[in-house]
Amino acid sequence: MVSLPEDFLKQMRTLLKDEYEAFIHTYEEAPTRSLRVNTLKLPPAELAERVSFHLQPIPWCQEAFYYDHEQDRPGKHVYHAAGLYYIQDASAMSPAEALEPQPGETILDLCAAPGGKTTQIAAKMQGQGLLVANEIDGKRIKALVENLERCGVTNAVVLNENPLRLTERFAGFFDRILIDAPCSGEGMFRKDRDARERWSLRATEKCADLQLEIVTAAAPMLRPGGRLVYSTCTFNPQENEGVLVRFLAEHPEFRLIPVPQLAHYQPGHPEWTHTANPELSKTARLWPHRLRGEGHFVAVLEKDVLAEGTKQRPGRFPSIHAQAKTLWQQFVNETYRKPELFHGQLTLYGEHLYLVPDELPSLKGLKVERPGRYLGQVKKSHFVPAHALALSAWPEQVKQTVDFSADDPGLLLYLQGEALPVSLNKGWTLVTVDGFALGWGKVSGGLLKNHYPKWLRWDKH
Repeated sequence: MVSLPEDFLKQMRTLLKDEYEAFIHTYEEAPTRSLRVNTLKLPPAELAERVSFHLQPIPWCQEAFYYDHEQDRPGKHVYHAAGLYYIQDASAMSPAEALEPQPGETILDLCAAPGGKTTQIAAKMQGQGLLVANEIDGKRIKALVENLERCGVTNAVVLNENPLRLTERFAGFFDRILIDAPCSGEGMFRKDRDARERWSLRATEKCADLQLEIVTAAAPMLRPGGRLVYSTCTFNPQENEGVLVRFLAEHPEFRLIPVPQLAHYQPGHPEWTHTANPELSKTARLWPHRLRGEGHFVAVLEKDVLAEGTKQRPGRFPSIHAQAKTLWQQFVNETYRKPELFHGQLTLYGEHLYLVPDELPSLKGLKVERPGRYLGQVKKSHFVPAHALALSAWPEQVKQTVDFSADDPGLLLYLQGEALPVSLNKGWTLVTVDGFALGWGKVSGGLLKNHYPKWLRWDKH
């Protein structure tokens, strides 16, 4: 059994009473493992047919499955590199499910890294609408970007800002907002030793104050009638029901509505707060002794349709110079079958070319990691396509591909960064595995020169 802080044990004994023993017993068990199929690339049933993993459905997420960690290693399969699925705790899927994103909407994931919930939202949007993913921690943002790119997300903007700096810029802009708030991490103690060692009663108080600050900053960014989901991976009432009590007291334009998947979870506890507001039972807690997953808390709030609204103007982004436009168009014409695939404003950040969504407000003065879809680098005499562009492509969209089966020895050589002999025309070529995009190669002199990113290459054994 893992070693748990004494104050935490006292807290849980007081809160859970008769259920305490069953709860504590879960720390003697191995955590469950799960993955979520990326429906931007294939339907769940198709993945189940393609792999030999021992998959069992997760009740509250129809795209997701438990797998057997003793027998399966999906993180080491090439389909993971191709973005066909995302390895994610089953309970951590609950906030994005409660958000119920729709194609064509404008959505904010305010505390987004490492990107599990962001990619889940993106899959439900099916490439339509605008997804803004923000992460204040500059060290964690690289993982967020890599996961969005691996999953083939094309409609995301990635920011690296304090939520307070976004409030005015995006006032009334979003249809839905997800706040998976930084927390004391009690729900992850079984998996995360660092969370156990950082925990203290004082830390939970500090977390609660920060969480209230974040949700308060987000409130004005939601349009009237919009939905806000507040979630944490902690059991602590002070950080969950307590934060909501404080927030609702200051924001009468918001009300709690039932978590749509509440039947699979346990309701929140009004009696664990000083107000005992019965509305708090509409929230949900995911307990490891009640379901297969770690600890989580989810609440769904709606903003009054009569609340004051604002309208944001689309921003203007720097236009690109003529040479950049020519080199990009030349690449598209040579590589893609239909140049009209790419819609939006083109803009350059240094030599990096992006496609910016038309409806995006100005980002001037903000820390921007990705202002839109990353296309590649404009060099003096040529264009180098981004790995992200490959992973969002389909074989039928491009003029030339090299397809490997998952067990082809040539595929491993490609993943290790080797050049490969081919009988193909000169030019950029999409490398695929069983018909799914994996990366770029460039054919020259009978060789497929390798453009799989160095930091992603597989080790040579």
